[in-house]
Amino acid sequence: MECMKISNNIPFMKMHGLGNDFVVLDVRTFSYNINKKFIISLSDRHRGVGFDQLVVIKDDESSDLNLTFYNADGSQIATCGNATRCVAQYEMKRVGKKSLKINTTRGTLEAIAIDSVKTRVNMGHPFLNWADIPIAKDIDTLKLPIDGSPTATGMGNPHCTFFVKDADCIDLKVFGSRFEKHPLFPEGTNVQIVSLLERNHLRMRVWERGVGYTLASGSSACASAVAASRLGLTGKAVKIDLDGGQLDIEWLESGVWMTGESVHVFSGNLTEEFLKGI
Repeated sequence: MECMKISNNIPFMKMHGLGNDFVVLDVRTFSYNINKKFIISLSDRHRGVGFDQLVVIKDDESSDLNLTFYNADGSQIATCGNATRCVAQYEMKRVGKKSLKINTTRGTLEAIAIDSVKTRVNMGHPFLNWADIPIAKDIDTLKLPIDGSPTATGMGNPHCTFFVKDADCIDLKVFGSRFEKHPLFPEGTNVQIVSLLERNHLRMRVWERGVGYTLASGSSACASAVAASRLGLTGKAVKIDLDGGQLDIEWLESGVWMTGESVHVFSGNLTEEFLKGI
């Protein structure tokens, strides 16, 4: 967690990528005390602001900026594709750039402005080896020994992708919570349910570890595209329809590139009254 002095009136931004929503704190000019209780209180959609992930922007010596990500339950994660795209679009507009280098726990990611609403981000190379994802034991990650023979992929976060006839017919809450903490995934896993609509066109729904149901997940879309390509269901460039909208994913030699829209919804301030209750 971040160990910083907290101010009495904290500015924040609310953003979303296809309905996958974030609170963004820019600590390059202000200081905060970001701990688990703070994150959980802020994520409460009734008593706080509400979000799937909290994103913290910091300065970085080797890149344009540094991003740290937390789930709504307070757990820290290595990457968040939609959030990276949201912050990249905001920052490129703010400083007048067309590309950025962004440092994360996952590594240094490249973002490129496509137009006023779409941003393209290189999410890095997928992890396909069991130990890198990570999986609890040395097994083939293409077809796990789990009902439905899902595919495991690491995108900085672990992912478990099930291919089904119709993704919309699955009770995602029951299905996702069943596999999120499967023993094969020592750090838990994001769970994707995917169906093939046509060649190079997928339908995906997602259950995120530490969050639950969400309208979209960029890293999950990347993992699903990689899994579909490995299984021979698609090529390496696909469109993915999520509950919140569509992403374009390309698995290239340079990494897995994700392109999609993002929105800066509003900016505000956390009041002293709210902070006192934490």
